Amino acid sequence: MRPRLLTNLARSQDAAVAPTVALSLFGLIAVGGIAFDYARMATLDTELQAAADQAALAAATQLDGKDGACSRAAYAAVNLVANQTRFANEAGGNLAVTVPLETACDQTGNVRFYKTKARAAAATDADAKFVEVTVNTREAFFALTPIVQALRSGALTGTAFAGLGSAICKVPPVMMCNPNEPGSTDFSPAAGVGLRLLTGDATAPGNFGYLDTDAYDGNGTPELKTLIGYDTPPGNCSPTTGVDLKTGNRPEVMDALNTRFDIFDSQNCPQDVQNSGYFGSCSASANVRKDLVQGTSGVCTTGGTGWVESSNPYRPDSPTPLTSSTGYPDVMGYPRDLCHAVKKDAQTCGVVGSSTWDRDAYFHVNYNWDNTTWKSQTGLNDNARRYEVYQWELNNKNVGGKGIGVAQPVSGKTAYGTPQCSPKTITPSASEPDRRRISVAVINCKALGLNGSEKGVTVLKWLDVFLVEPSIKRGKGKNDFTAKDEVYVEVIEETKAGASGFTAGQVTRRDVPYLIE
Repeated sequence: MRPRLLTNLARSQDAAVAPTVALSLFGLIAVGGIAFDYARMATLDTELQAAADQAALAAATQLDGKDGACSRAAYAAVNLVANQTRFANEAGGNLAVTVPLETACDQTGNVRFYKTKARAAAATDADAKFVEVTVNTREAFFALTPIVQALRSGALTGTAFAGLGSAICKVPPVMMCNPNEPGSTDFSPAAGVGLRLLTGDATAPGNFGYLDTDAYDGNGTPELKTLIGYDTPPGNCSPTTGVDLKTGNRPEVMDALNTRFDIFDSQNCPQDVQNSGYFGSCSASANVRKDLVQGTSGVCTTGGTGWVESSNPYRPDSPTPLTSSTGYPDVMGYPRDLCHAVKKDAQTCGVVGSSTWDRDAYFHVNYNWDNTTWKSQTGLNDNARRYEVYQWELNNKNVGGKGIGVAQPVSGKTAYGTPQCSPKTITPSASEPDRRRISVAVINCKALGLNGSEKGVTVLKWLDVFLVEPSIKRGKGKNDFTAKDEVYVEVIEETKAGASGFTAGQVTRRDVPYLIE
């Protein structure tokens, strides 16, 4: 009997899995522990990287090129975003993720500043265009992995690199070649300076041209007139750092620009050729003070009985202010700088003017005020800019029977300072853009060797400018004063993010931080 029992016991398979499980238990615990603690370490790494990303984005929002930009960016990285990590558990650790404060515009510490994406060193607030932020290191002590002799994750951190992307929106897509080239690749004109720009290819200093905003597949004049004329131009915003050009000399596009002055030379508004039968709105400014008179009410084109020069226009013989002895014109819009106001072959300035224009003559003709009176009445000074006078007149349309709100009869014709033809009038406000204020991309055309419709062209800066006068031909032959392909503007300021007062509805610049890596 005993031999049989021993034989049966040897052949029995009951409970055979138990020793197998017992033998493999150590391995299973080790694998599970590694998986658990690796997941903890990976999640901690993700938390630290997310904190670095948010800190870098917060810092990038402050890189506006102004004084204190680096310091403000550093404080934003440290304080603006409260980041936490739930998976770090080193001794003495806490939930907060920290960034040591480093306010200098340099490449030391945990907050570092650069002027290019390639990490060229920045040294000043103006240079700092990109920021790199590294958060302090953290550790995770493993809960289960010690069984295989691994006790901690080691030092983990996160680093992010960010910049500030800007775009110019809701304005005509226009550009100009830096008039200081080839002598200088910088252009920082003072507010109030007049610029005499010529439309044409982006090849010559001072040329005025157009940008491609992908509004249409075509590149023709009808599409361009739509972009220049509409209250809200179709197409994409133009990036501040790189733009596409739509070059070519198209004087007839000035017809669309002139709608802002209540002049409608072709159709009431250029037709959107990509949407047959649709007409957008091409409104006039609420202040259309100009040097033209209207022959017959309702005739809104130039020439004939429409908008024409008066019989005694502002045409100075020399770049000096008018006096009672030289005589005054019978109507006067905002004039050019004196060095640009004379006939072409007598002009003493190139593209860039002097900011000196005949203020006394303007107020004498339009208000019968002398120098002392107009300064007292307006609160402006001897260096008043045309854009300031324009703003004052918008707010004071009738002063003692004079002003843009009062029609001015002139030798059988009439001068108007408010729209007579436009179906819609725009007064600059928080919701409406100023139709006589546009943003222009300034480009170093010579230095970049531009020739034709280039892509991704670097922008030196964006300028806000005031449209001084309609673009029409004035004078004849040797007494030629202006051509239809000229655009005369006054510098207001460098285009800014945000606005107030007269520019609140402009919405010209949007700044958005973005991660690079």
